[in-house]
Amino acid sequence: MVFTNGPRGLANLLKPEDVDVHLLIEGLYQRYGYDFRNYAPASLKRRLHSFLKAEGMATIALLQARVLSDPTCAQRLLLGLTVTTTAMFRDPSFYLAFRQQVVPLLRTYPFFCIWHAGCSTGQEVYSMAILLQEEGLYHRCRIYATDANDRVLQTAQQGIYSYRQMQDYTQLYMRAGGQQTFSEYYTASYNNAILRPSLRERVVFGEHNLVTDGSFNEFNVIICRNVLIYFNQTLQNQVHELFYNSLCKFGILALGKQETIRFTKYEAAYEDLVKAEKLFRRRG
Repeated sequence: MVFTNGPRGLANLLKPEDVDVHLLIEGLYQRYGYDFRNYAPASLKRRLHSFLKAEGMATIALLQARVLSDPTCAQRLLLGLTVTTTAMFRDPSFYLAFRQQVVPLLRTYPFFCIWHAGCSTGQEVYSMAILLQEEGLYHRCRIYATDANDRVLQTAQQGIYSYRQMQDYTQLYMRAGGQQTFSEYYTASYNNAILRPSLRERVVFGEHNLVTDGSFNEFNVIICRNVLIYFNQTLQNQVHELFYNSLCKFGILALGKQETIRFTKYEAAYEDLVKAEKLFRRRG
């Protein structure tokens, strides 16, 4: 949002609800440190209205008053505003391309690090762990799985998902080039499926906010799929700078199919590895 020409210009540019959204987002940042100021406005408003409906509240102004005085409500709002949609072997063609094009590169390293940024509830992290196990590389890696939301990280660390979900994931696993029987990777317990503990052995889960936190390691691969589409261009540029500074030379960057490095200052710093799957390789 751009504010110009003083209070009179602000009144001309923004509707009353837009002002309330701005005040709410600024309040979240000042009170709790959650920074949504550079999220895409249209997506942000949709999620706010969904949250209002779920909470039985009429206006964003009322929500602002509640959130600033009630940390538990703020936590619920954080869950509502952050992107938690995920699945095991989501977009199977991505994992197939990773097997065919990235795995041979990883074989050249005695040890390698992967950063899964914005890991949500962990399904895609465990998908990568399974892939690397099947390729005989899991014992040579460390996967850092991070998210800004500690609630979803708790779910990710447990590695317990609904049995119905696992049945749905089976077809995705097969299309992703799976080499085993998918049910070998979990144990059924009533309505839940508990993933094998070995899939967590090389994973470090931790809280990291792409908006406010900096680089914490050097990585051979950074996976951040279907997160940047919710950020505006300013924030996308900031995150791309973070990723570039966190990737080793000739490291791999994996984005979602609707995401791009075009129109960023780092566009020339990468070459396409698998263009259709948004797999890029840092030039050096």
